[in-house]
Amino acid sequence: MEQYKGIIERYRKFMPVTSRTPVITLHEGNTPLIRLKRLEALVSDRVELYVKYEGLNPTGSFKDRGMTMAISKAVEKGMKATICASTGNTSASAAAYSVRAGIKSYVIIPNGYIALGKLSQALIHGAKVIAVEGNFDVALEMVKKVCEKYPIELVNSLNPYRIEGQKSGAFEIVDFLGESPDYHFIPVGNAGNITAYWKGYTEYKKAGMMKKLPKMMGFQAAGSAPIVLGKPVENPDTIATAIRIGNPASWQKAIDARDESGGVIDMVTDAEIITAYKLLADREGIFCEPASAASFAGLLKYGKKKFFREKKKLKVVCVLTGHGLKDPDRAIKSVDFKPIVVKPDLKSIMKIIDK
Repeated sequence: MEQYKGIIERYRKFMPVTSRTPVITLHEGNTPLIRLKRLEALVSDRVELYVKYEGLNPTGSFKDRGMTMAISKAVEKGMKATICASTGNTSASAAAYSVRAGIKSYVIIPNGYIALGKLSQALIHGAKVIAVEGNFDVALEMVKKVCEKYPIELVNSLNPYRIEGQKSGAFEIVDFLGESPDYHFIPVGNAGNITAYWKGYTEYKKAGMMKKLPKMMGFQAAGSAPIVLGKPVENPDTIATAIRIGNPASWQKAIDARDESGGVIDMVTDAEIITAYKLLADREGIFCEPASAASFAGLLKYGKKKFFREKKKLKVVCVLTGHGLKDPDRAIKSVDFKPIVVKPDLKSIMKIIDK
């Protein structure tokens, strides 16, 4: 059996690559689409629920889909270094793919606003990490200024090749289901991913690979919801660090995806995110990072509103963008955990098990 070679080789005819493009890959993509029968009942009897578990990409998040394209094109141009602003996942992916390509990587992070699980990845891959005072938006402005003056490749979602790689998630969903979902729920931070999925669906439809387009349902965290509020948020605040962004780079394209698909961009509270995060883990065995759970939190919110009124059974996909081990501290804080200490004998242990 031939080895899977990553999203560029799998979907080459949909990617902006040529025979001269060096493919830098960690065999990203091909992540599972998992049906959640136990949680369907909490939403609606009209819903057939799936999650696209992007935490099983090589560095633990969906960012790898875009990074394989961005780094491959950077190497094709002869670039020797990359730079990104990041709240975590982008830095981990950029560092891993840069070292895979044999080039340097630099990361600018907002000081104190990055989960340690993600920072550890960037560091172990050899990235030079610079912390600046301020939030993600400040960090991104500094990155743009660096790239204006120095020959370093910007690999945030402003880089169009990132979107080109990330659209492959839509292709995989359609390939698995044999059609597009009716609704696609997704977290929205910098808004590159909702942009990418919509691009993927529209390209696949144009190519005759599917007949209809899904409604795109994007969800921001309530403390970081500039698109919902219609203005930038100067000091975004949410436990979902991956979407703690006050001025999304792909703002207008996210609105276009919403409007063209007939969907929504709404917000969910931190409490709703944590509830969804814990339900996924303790009902279905799926551990995602908090920001990922914004998609399922949005679905739960709309289920309670009796939003799904179609008579037919609806296929709904929630994208879970990153693995829970990205932010282990949040998991520990979210549960009541205190080991019960007993003597090392069977009787003592069985007293606890029998309770």
